Amino acid sequence: MKIRHFGKTQAIPLQLILMVPFVLQIFGSVGLVGYLSFKNGQIAVNDLADQLMHRTSSTVNQHLDAYLSIPHQVIQINADAIRMGLLDVRDRQTVGKYFWHQMQAYDLTYIGIGLTTGYGAGAGRYDGKTVTIDDSSPKPLNNLQTYATDDRGNRTRIVSVANWGSFTETWYTEPVRAGKPIWSRIYTWNYPGHPYIVASAGRPIYDANNRLLGMVAADIHLLKLSDFLRNLGISHSGQVFILERNGMLIANSGKEQPFTVVKNDIQRLKAIDSPNPIVQGIAKEIQQRFKEFQSISGDTDLRLDFQGELYYVQLTPWRDQYGLDWLVVVSVPESEFMAQIDANTRTTILLCLGALGVACMMGVLTSRWITRPILRLNRASEAITSGNLDQAVEDSRIQELNALANSFNHMARQLHESFTALEKSNAELEDRVEDRTVELKNALSELQRTQSQIIQSEKMSSLGQLVAGVAHEINNPVNFIHGNLVYTQEYAENLLKFVQLYQQHYPNPAPEIQIAAEEIDLEFLQEDLLKMLSSMKMGTDRIREIVLSLRNFSRMDEAELKPVDIHEGINSTLLILQHRLKDRPERPSIEVIEDYGSLPLVECYAGQLNQVFMNILTNAIDALLVARDCPENSHQQPTITISTEVTDRNSAIIKIADSGPGMSTEVLHKIFDPFFTTKPVGSGTGLGLSISHSIVVSSHGGKLTCVSAPGEGSEFIIEIPIAPRQVL
Repeated sequence: MKIRHFGKTQAIPLQLILMVPFVLQIFGSVGLVGYLSFKNGQIAVNDLADQLMHRTSSTVNQHLDAYLSIPHQVIQINADAIRMGLLDVRDRQTVGKYFWHQMQAYDLTYIGIGLTTGYGAGAGRYDGKTVTIDDSSPKPLNNLQTYATDDRGNRTRIVSVANWGSFTETWYTEPVRAGKPIWSRIYTWNYPGHPYIVASAGRPIYDANNRLLGMVAADIHLLKLSDFLRNLGISHSGQVFILERNGMLIANSGKEQPFTVVKNDIQRLKAIDSPNPIVQGIAKEIQQRFKEFQSISGDTDLRLDFQGELYYVQLTPWRDQYGLDWLVVVSVPESEFMAQIDANTRTTILLCLGALGVACMMGVLTSRWITRPILRLNRASEAITSGNLDQAVEDSRIQELNALANSFNHMARQLHESFTALEKSNAELEDRVEDRTVELKNALSELQRTQSQIIQSEKMSSLGQLVAGVAHEINNPVNFIHGNLVYTQEYAENLLKFVQLYQQHYPNPAPEIQIAAEEIDLEFLQEDLLKMLSSMKMGTDRIREIVLSLRNFSRMDEAELKPVDIHEGINSTLLILQHRLKDRPERPSIEVIEDYGSLPLVECYAGQLNQVFMNILTNAIDALLVARDCPENSHQQPTITISTEVTDRNSAIIKIADSGPGMSTEVLHKIFDPFFTTKPVGSGTGLGLSISHSIVVSSHGGKLTCVSAPGEGSEFIIEIPIAPRQVL
């Protein structure tokens, strides 16, 4: 054998080979994590800013909806009271006191009326605390008196007298001209020590004959919106402000007021003239970008560079049905979020340097710790491979790795072949087990579905037998009682006539007879006996109707196809469910609208079809009970509409619709699947509609479909042929 000799080359220490990759991996991983953390931090900042602004805008919009709805609710109440005659506008003394009490209940600055005759009355909180009563007349001078009141709203003394003309004020003229509830222009007044800046809601008032009496108004203070915005706490230097579409500032979250006082008069400021530099700068940037505020029609997110700093800005229009059209602006500087990100970046760099030092130290220790076991393993492996346990290995720079590789390659090949065959066998076995498992699962699912359907069918069959038996057993004694009531009533009438005839001929009977008549209250007995017999006859008639409905529903004598009156089956089902349709303390009654067409007798399995009606009507009632718990549906009358008709395809159509919450498209596609239900656990098996679909389609060759959408109720459409046909 020819042995090749290689030249001596410079070898690399094993410790260095182990340490350098380890250090590079640690440093690279920490650096990559730091870089990704920085980038993710920036992304998180953007998401957080958007979430903060969306949340703030939503909070402001909700507050505006609630706060600014109060004036219109109050004037609606007052207008209705005047129209119904509950509040006499001619009695200004009572009207002023009534408005004084309303001011105690609502956070408003003024409530009052102005009449077409020139008279007026109202109650105001001009200084923000004390409620006074105003009384005006059509006199030309000193026609407005303001009264102080006691703690019950009674006038005590005149506080001030002034000249007043309602017909020239916009809060009076604009609602009367519009003929409907509106907002007048924002009204300002420099009340001593308390700036008066309000939005005035007004609406015309009419008497019971729809004649115009004047108008009723309610003012609400807009400066309280600034207090609300300041309490939001959006950020240290973030700003929230509200402005009209003409650019006039309404409220802002800064300390600066949205108005100025010039010559003792309040003048509102435009947003671009605000003393707050951030509000002013943001407003100017928005105006430059959109030219005018009226052009902003939807929610808009902006990134504005103001004074060398980036601001996240969100514009949200706010409108109401009475004419207000405002713009809510939320601005947050990027520095509010990036300060922590920058600090985290510096910390990450320091951690990278620390990790590098620790990695170097760990690399040295790890390489030494790994080298010694490798040398021992190499000598043992060499001895085992060669069969000479005492053989010594000459020293070399990385000889131990070469020897270790040569020693383990042989074993690795053998292990590889063994493990390859084993893995192949395991893969084949797993495939067979998986296929068998799928088959068993499918078979088990089908078995469970079939078992549940059989149990349900047996249950309905047993229930039908029980109902038929009970109806039969009740029917005989009820008929006996009902038939004898006629003779009983006739006998009772004859006896009563005999007693009356006796009383006519013997008006003064013996004392014992008089005492007995008083003890049994003969007069009352004569009056009540026939009424009681009539009531008993009505009761037996009702029982016979119920028994007939139970027999019609069970249909135990019609197990095969027979001509059936569909309307009779529906009415029997409704009668059985009558206890669930009646009103209860916790809910109103469910109204059933019957829009029956002219249907011929339909050849069908009557008992099975009654089961379909029972399942669909029960689900409709359950849906209406769920809709009842929703606040937006609490005022609606729950209804079930049943209609029938004949199609040109010689089929009968039965439609059952409810005014419930409806179903989503996802739920609608699954309602006929076995075991699918949206009811709570224990409230349904999920088999009712599946069995109904099978009865209509498989047993009758018909169709069962459902049309539904969220918020629009559900309608089940049953179509079955009038004459039987071959069912596959």
